[in-house]
Amino acid sequence: MKQSSIERVVRIHAPGEPDVLQLDQIKVGSPGSGEVRIRHHACGLNFIDVYFRCGLYPLDLPAGLGMEAAGVVEAVGEGVSHLQVGDRVAYACQPPGAYSSARVMPAKNVVCLPDGIDFDTGAAMMLKGLTAQYLLRRTQPQGGLAPGDFVLFHAAAGGVGLIACQWARAMGLQLIGTAGSWEKCELALEHGATHAINYRDDDFVERVKEITGGRGVKVVYDSVGKDTFAGSLACLRPFGLLAVFGSASGPVPPFSLQSLAAKSLYVTRPTLFTHLDSTESTQQMADELFEMVTSGKVVIPVERRYALADAAVAHRDLEARVTTGCSVLIP
Repeated sequence: MKQSSIERVVRIHAPGEPDVLQLDQIKVGSPGSGEVRIRHHACGLNFIDVYFRCGLYPLDLPAGLGMEAAGVVEAVGEGVSHLQVGDRVAYACQPPGAYSSARVMPAKNVVCLPDGIDFDTGAAMMLKGLTAQYLLRRTQPQGGLAPGDFVLFHAAAGGVGLIACQWARAMGLQLIGTAGSWEKCELALEHGATHAINYRDDDFVERVKEITGGRGVKVVYDSVGKDTFAGSLACLRPFGLLAVFGSASGPVPPFSLQSLAAKSLYVTRPTLFTHLDSTESTQQMADELFEMVTSGKVVIPVERRYALADAAVAHRDLEARVTTGCSVLIP
């Protein structure tokens, strides 16, 4: 391998609308200590990429985007022992920069991809699949989750949602999913949701009360944020947990802790990357995800593929909510 090469990288030079995404040619060198160089075969698309592009999550500019990808290790830096040149790998990690033909990055969150999982699936599954893993397996209400328990999952037909529907079914949970159309509700049901609510036509709080016999759910997993926060709290049973893991409708506004007192509720704002704090924890979470996928309990739906140069088109589709399942960029 050459010591450096010119690679195609999608970057922003200022925050803004999708048109700020531009395909740059930059030099990518050799990995340093604790790093690897990866030749990407597919790059994942996620709504968090939109937050970075818009400036909601500030970056030092110019900056690359993208949090997950799959490819082949081209070079390994000093101190990296769990990866070798030629390994098929996948990752979800910071810093952003996955929208590229190749990159040098920290090796800590890079794991070997099982032979039974192709690159497109690997790129599409890591951030969303590991998110579903840490939510359902690590972010649980008081007393944990047991077969038969009700959980509410907003945006159930999205990339994380469809994986969570399947994972919850494998755990024996009764997942109530919300979505913005009857078509998306049907998709959630097909992937394992026990019930689905079209929040554009129905009051999801009232429907949850009906479904649970007035008791409420043990936990709500909410990536929507501002528009669903109050309703999510209202859906919880006593000692229930609200896990807000995204802000698709905007950040949750300030609220009074007193609003939690009547039912002794818990609220948390977890992030994936606090769980991916070491090679060991990343590998443990990835192993569980890979087992779910290779066993067929979770199928990763790669619905759309875009050329790397069409990243702006992909972002418009993400923001217009016209995508379901997972999408990838192909370098």
